Amino acid sequence: MVDALKPASPRMVWGVSALLTALSDALQARFPVIAVQGELSGFTRAASGHCYFSLKDAEGQPAMLRCAMFRRAASLVDFAPRDGMTVELRGRLDLYGPRGELQFIVEAMRRSGEGALYEQFLRLKARLEAQGLFDADRKRVPPPYARRIGVITSTGGAALHDVLTALRRRAPHARVFIYPTLVQGNEAPPQIVRALALANARRDAEVLLLVRGGGSLEDLWAFNDERVVAEVAGSALPVICGVGHETDITLADLAADLRAPTPTAAAELATVSRQQCLETLEALERQLVRRVEQRLDAAAQRLDRLALRLARPGDALARQRRRLDLLSQRLGQVAPKRVALQAQRLDHLDHRLARALPAQAQRGAHRLDALAARLQALDPRQVLARGYAWLDDGQGRALSSVRQLSEGQDLRAVLADGEAELRVGRVACRDEAG
Repeated sequence: MVDALKPASPRMVWGVSALLTALSDALQARFPVIAVQGELSGFTRAASGHCYFSLKDAEGQPAMLRCAMFRRAASLVDFAPRDGMTVELRGRLDLYGPRGELQFIVEAMRRSGEGALYEQFLRLKARLEAQGLFDADRKRVPPPYARRIGVITSTGGAALHDVLTALRRRAPHARVFIYPTLVQGNEAPPQIVRALALANARRDAEVLLLVRGGGSLEDLWAFNDERVVAEVAGSALPVICGVGHETDITLADLAADLRAPTPTAAAELATVSRQQCLETLEALERQLVRRVEQRLDAAAQRLDRLALRLARPGDALARQRRRLDLLSQRLGQVAPKRVALQAQRLDHLDHRLARALPAQAQRGAHRLDALAARLQALDPRQVLARGYAWLDDGQGRALSSVRQLSEGQDLRAVLADGEAELRVGRVACRDEAG
């Protein structure tokens, strides 16, 4: 028991900011990343992209947690949050210093109860995408002016009423073929597959609308069934899929040739409005009238010109005669000039030829004299005339070394003025080294 009269021990006094910072650190250390479930209340999205709201207890207890979700995290949310929606948040607790309020910093948001189902959706989407069922190059463009339209949906849903209303307004001339089927529950996928197969077998329609109204992920799960997706992708007829609201996306939407955000939008994509057709026809009519008038005006002007020419054929003959006279006059002026120029050119060439021939002949004579002198210098008889003789062995083989001679050998010597037969008396070899 503490004695009331005992002096109080020294105690720590916190500043407000320091206390809030310490509490924030303690919260983040105790609750680093947590998940919390509740009901959205007062959801607002600021111009900056940040979202602010409160999370109420889903069981109705009087408890509320203020939340902030910044722009980056908000951009990753794949649905439109709204008040009253039960969601599951993932994030961390923090204290907002300026007001000392506890708040939850949201890093991820998803609809409550859809986590496992959404993960299944992603796995199935990845597998079917790998099979090429969502490839853009296999998608077709539906006919813009379809006269026969097939609708695959439930006869008891609002989607059929919306589609028929839109078709009646936009294309009252089009025939509509309805293929009833369940669009929710375990029996829905096989019925949707049978309806698609029946529509392709009967070929009553030119384009098919696969539609239903909005709902949760569980409500729309029939359109994520692998059998339904495969049948949509393999349909011989173009398929426009309009399932749920604008933010709802199913695998059937991805496999269809066109995705519409709503059933009404699917009907609008399958048709061209009557008003638009009338406006197009009126524009074509105006264009046709304008073109016809232009052609008629051009033909009338040409006819007038031809009539004027036919009315005065003498004028055309006179023009041709004047043209011929002009050409004859030009020819008379040009021909003498051309002849004179050619004559001058020939005279010039003749003078050049007369000057060039003697010079060319003189150069040729000089060249011949030089070649004759060179040839004469190479004549062997000129060498023999200087006192030399040509020796061979009597059979025409030249002798150039004493090593080819032997004593008593008969030789032939060719001199400048004749030949002589010789016999070797002695052979002496000069020593080259000495």
